[in-house]
Amino acid sequence: MRETIIRAVSGLLYTAILVASILSSEVIFIILFYLLSLVCLVEMQKLLRLKSYALYFLQAILFYLFSFLKFNQDATVLLLLITVFVNLFLVKDLLVVKKIPVFEKKKYIIIIFYLISSTIFLTLIPTIEGIFIPKLVIGIFFLIWTNDTFAYLVGKNFGKHKLYEKISPNKTIEGFLGGLFFTCLMSYAIWYYSPLFPSTFAEFSSFNTPAIWLGMAVILSLFGTLGDLIQSKFKRQAGVKDSGKLMPGHGGLFDRLDSIIFASPFIYAYLYILNYVS
Repeated sequence: MRETIIRAVSGLLYTAILVASILSSEVIFIILFYLLSLVCLVEMQKLLRLKSYALYFLQAILFYLFSFLKFNQDATVLLLLITVFVNLFLVKDLLVVKKIPVFEKKKYIIIIFYLISSTIFLTLIPTIEGIFIPKLVIGIFFLIWTNDTFAYLVGKNFGKHKLYEKISPNKTIEGFLGGLFFTCLMSYAIWYYSPLFPSTFAEFSSFNTPAIWLGMAVILSLFGTLGDLIQSKFKRQAGVKDSGKLMPGHGGLFDRLDSIIFASPFIYAYLYILNYVS
């Protein structure tokens, strides 16, 4: 009971800080996620038994160039293609090899494109049309939280078939499908109630359709689950339960953000393609 209360309080505090920062301004939003990414980088370096100060410098440079300056669209697309390729390569390693070869080689490539650049694309999502739309990224977070919550609840109460037992024994196929179903319902609710926020959704009206929100729900549910499994495999290879101890009852910050970090470049690519076509 005490652990549940601690978990709930820390989760609510985390959510409140996140939402308040996103709503404040674009600069505060980017600074917040730079700091969150910095903590995740510390946790991941410990996970991979790596200690490189150069990665912290590179992270600061990349955030400044891409998140703050948005200096070159062609460079952003190139970074997106590399990031998506590396993440898909990690999915391949998750499914077909016993160990992701990150502890022997590729440490820097994985950290730069799996962690740092994926977080950068999370900061770029709310400005996909050139203006800052905070409730777009808040809606995306609500989708990922809905997926995580209902995947856990449905899996715990109705799960009988393991999703990927050797990596995450508690995840079930029923839990995954339950998370996907309720995330799709949440996507409809976000679209349906978006007219209550005309000042922040009006500019996004060309994309603010139930079909597009449904597409984001499916992408977040699928790639969020894959991101969670990949991080679970990293932790299993490292022989640890959590990536850190920053959040009481939740483990490390990377444990909380692994799903959204992994899914963010795919969401950005989805919205970018829709923007380009339109």
